[in-house]
Amino acid sequence: MSVPISGTVLIIGSGLLGASIGLALRRAGVRVVIDDQDESARDLAVERGAGQPWRADAGEVPTLVVVAVPPAAAGAVMARASAFAGATITDVTSVKQAPLAEALARGGDPVRIIGGHPMAGREASGAAAARPDLFDDRVWVVTPLPANSPERVDLVRDLALTCGAVPVVMSPDQHDQAVALTSHAPQVLSSLLAAQLLDADVDAVAVSGQGLRDMTRIAGSDPALWQAILGANADAVAAVLATLASDLDGVIDALRAAHPDAADDRVAVALERGVAGRARIPGKHGDDAADYDAVPVIIRDEPGELGRLFVAAGDLDVNLEDVRIDHVLGKPSGLVELSVRPESMQRLVEGLRSRGFDVRA
Repeated sequence: MSVPISGTVLIIGSGLLGASIGLALRRAGVRVVIDDQDESARDLAVERGAGQPWRADAGEVPTLVVVAVPPAAAGAVMARASAFAGATITDVTSVKQAPLAEALARGGDPVRIIGGHPMAGREASGAAAARPDLFDDRVWVVTPLPANSPERVDLVRDLALTCGAVPVVMSPDQHDQAVALTSHAPQVLSSLLAAQLLDADVDAVAVSGQGLRDMTRIAGSDPALWQAILGANADAVAAVLATLASDLDGVIDALRAAHPDAADDRVAVALERGVAGRARIPGKHGDDAADYDAVPVIIRDEPGELGRLFVAAGDLDVNLEDVRIDHVLGKPSGLVELSVRPESMQRLVEGLRSRGFDVRA
């Protein structure tokens, strides 16, 4: 990978995103220094190879400052970073309008501060969970301000590219509206659904299927971090949730009013709109969503079995577009659902069966 960033990159904040950016930049040969008010957190990021400790007394001026702190602190930190004469300043918070406005209100340089948000993360937090490939092929939103020069915007785009991401330019307002729908509201819904399990009967929870696991996966995220994120984008998230609440009320009323033998149009409309809406989610590499056929295969829950299945698909010259695994209740086996293009399905089914796999297609 070429290195478009010359000079030193200072990362302020050594959590998951800050440390992962450091690892990604170091992978590309960029000089990285790290600062954090929590010295133990900084030292862990340094130990992981994300960069060298920042020394304020060294007289070094960074080319780029990346602010990787929670939204509530990001504005103040970006404003203070304006003291680095000539440095371009960006952040990685998942909310853009409030931190940028605070940074400017605190005296931050409107010419050099440019918002950013890599659309990547993990349920785990801290430098211990950092990965150099966290941003590979993921969208990194860049949110310029009117006063930003094209050269500085390009530098933030280069940051995203160097980290392996795909930069997309949006206004701060467009960004916050978008993530309220695609990220922040889903986090609330996932958490609320998972919370229903607390008072549920043990036997009911025991029959949890893959659908519940899929919908509650992000409910394991850090509550304190998400409280800060939701608070910083409160109006936009509340608007999305209000619309969802209205739709949900309609479905509830329909279910309560419906005759057991009669389908209610409101329920059907909700389900049909869901199918249509899901089809708008981009497919691989940002392309239009594609229709795939699913090939279910039962395999033993033993080391090497999943790898053997993948090798067999490769030998059959079939590209796996997606993979889902659902463990079978009470049995040492799992149901693996392989998503493939329709023209490859029959070849995969016949080839796997000929190799002794238990295909349930």
